[in-house]
Amino acid sequence: MAVDKQQRRWSALGGFAIALLVVLLARVWFLQAVTKEETDRIIDRVQSRVVKLIPERGRIFDVNGRVVADNKRVLVATIDRRIIDDPQDRLEMFQRLSGPLNTPIERLYTRADDKRYDQLTEMPLAFDISEEQAAFLMERIEDYPGVVIKEDWRRIYQYGAVGSHVLGFLGAIQPGSAEYYKSLGYDPNERVGLYGVELTYEVDLRGIPGYVRYEVDAVGRIKRVIERVEAQAGRDLQLSIDFRLQQFAEQALESQLVVRQRNEAPQVMLPEGIPDPQYEEVNYYKAPAGSVVVMNHNTGEVVAMASYPRFDSRWFTANVDAEKFAEVFPLTDDPDRSILVNRAVSGRYNLGSSFKPFVAYAALNTGQLPGGASYTFDDRGTYKLESIPKDRCDQGVKCVFRNAVCRSTGAPCQYGEVDVEAALAVSSDTFFYKIGEQILTERGYRAVLEEEVRRFGFGSPTNIDLPFEYAGTIPNAAYKKYLASLGVIAEDAGRAYYVGDNVLFSIGQGLLSASPLQVANAYSALGNNGTLHEPRVVRAVLTPGTRNKAAGLADLQTASVITPVTEKAPSTIIPLPPEVRDPIVSGLRRVITGPGVTFDYYHKTTGENLFRNYSGITIAGKTGTAQGFNNLPWNDSSAFGAFSLDAGSPYSAFAYLEKAGYGATAAAPVVKCIFLALSKQWRVDELIPADPLDTASAIAAPTARLRNPMCLVSATAESRG
Repeated sequence: MAVDKQQRRWSALGGFAIALLVVLLARVWFLQAVTKEETDRIIDRVQSRVVKLIPERGRIFDVNGRVVADNKRVLVATIDRRIIDDPQDRLEMFQRLSGPLNTPIERLYTRADDKRYDQLTEMPLAFDISEEQAAFLMERIEDYPGVVIKEDWRRIYQYGAVGSHVLGFLGAIQPGSAEYYKSLGYDPNERVGLYGVELTYEVDLRGIPGYVRYEVDAVGRIKRVIERVEAQAGRDLQLSIDFRLQQFAEQALESQLVVRQRNEAPQVMLPEGIPDPQYEEVNYYKAPAGSVVVMNHNTGEVVAMASYPRFDSRWFTANVDAEKFAEVFPLTDDPDRSILVNRAVSGRYNLGSSFKPFVAYAALNTGQLPGGASYTFDDRGTYKLESIPKDRCDQGVKCVFRNAVCRSTGAPCQYGEVDVEAALAVSSDTFFYKIGEQILTERGYRAVLEEEVRRFGFGSPTNIDLPFEYAGTIPNAAYKKYLASLGVIAEDAGRAYYVGDNVLFSIGQGLLSASPLQVANAYSALGNNGTLHEPRVVRAVLTPGTRNKAAGLADLQTASVITPVTEKAPSTIIPLPPEVRDPIVSGLRRVITGPGVTFDYYHKTTGENLFRNYSGITIAGKTGTAQGFNNLPWNDSSAFGAFSLDAGSPYSAFAYLEKAGYGATAAAPVVKCIFLALSKQWRVDELIPADPLDTASAIAAPTARLRNPMCLVSATAESRG
């Protein structure tokens, strides 16, 4: 009986063993026959490593083919993070690598913990290593397991700070856009455009990555190359910017800002005509910043776009540490000191009298002025609102608005009988105050002025192909209510849109704001007889690999265009019949040439002194002075817009200099210099490659000054307007 029991036990055990063997054999058969391909892929992944090949970024050329953003092939030493997972292994490996890479151990630890680099991919050890360093590591790979030398590209900005606000720079993918770039197949470690056209045209410039698949052993040593797929270079860009003129515009802008910083601002005067004792000390213009935009008004192409302060884009490829970077680009709440802001596109400014041509358009186009261009107004220096009852005026409502003060009399200027043309020429505020009041009150308080100036793009983005554009603001009831909700203005002030708001609107003050680009584009529409373009800084997207015909000069004749950007940009037609345009253009022409008007004595136009000996392209233009904080003279900002009347030179320009004084004495000289350069009446320096970046410096960009600044000089030291 015991024997039978034992036999049954052995029989059961044998049966179980046979069943287990059958299951095992079935599993082996399943793995070999059914899932062989999947199993091979898993084994293959374990025994191989894929290294992405970064494509060469598309190059950027100026309008004449100058290579303004190029690439340099560099070698990057990386290491498989699995090799340094253990703290002791990490220390030993970093100690071994520090010498050959000429990199302190502390820097290697910093990079290992840097969140900019994907923790699941290779860790970058050192950038731009030499061929000798790479060869040393690869020849001793048994001593440096997991180390891989990768090919990468370093961006080269040949001309340093010239055009930096247009070109932009590259940097690490920011947390807020990580998912977007991930969806496009980017690695977290990749550098992308963060500013300028580098950002706007990132997808075109990037190219298509390739890869190399290596066979590796158990400790990550490379045994052989299994497969290599080459990366495809990014598309090239041709800008509409002429970098030689761009350099000149930057020089003229910075030179003039320096000049204005050395000028005393006028004294603050009391109503009695005596100096205000509260401001007895001498105050100089701060003139901390500014911008200038030059456009081809027939195409909408931006020819030059300068913004100050400048920066050198090479700081972003210099591999400086965070402490050094913060020294060069300090964080600040002071907008005067902001460096990484393209003021031409992102500036938010009152426009002063440079806005008056568009108010004149509104009045003429809507029939607001009886008799149109022949209508005259008797300017006696002040304008009293006609729609406000006297008792309200007596109770503190502002009812009287004045012209600017004439230095010869110390009182508001009086011009006598002026029509639209003369009012623009001498910048009569009272003429436009009357328009501002009556275009509102005589039309049922409808937003007529707003509707008309919006035709020129005010209050809307231009949709230029640059990032961070400011759309501007138009005064209206909704906007006032919005500002009141933010606490920017008093809640009572935000309850309604008043006549006084429209009066200030009519001279480019109050709640009106615009970017210099918007104003340049609006002047362009006046210059080209009524076409509002969407401006562009890129002329064309080209196929990759455009050849050079000389060092630093692309052969654009053989380049193949993928997208003609400028030609595809939309435009809008503004109704601008001769009876509307002609008196405006005549008035703006008189700003440049005179004559002014004679009433009690001869009043020059606002640009007559500055342009007395001007011999360049025939232009028409308008000065503007935007009142600053507390109406203190040294806080006034300067504006000037102009356009060519020469069909062969279809250029428009607008300059804005912050806290720099009168439009005629600060912004207008910059535009004058630019038109002299465009006329080939003023020497423009040759464009030469920048000196090597001085990483020991704490300055974002070297100074850029005109070799000969005499084009900035006017016939008199100060001129109103």
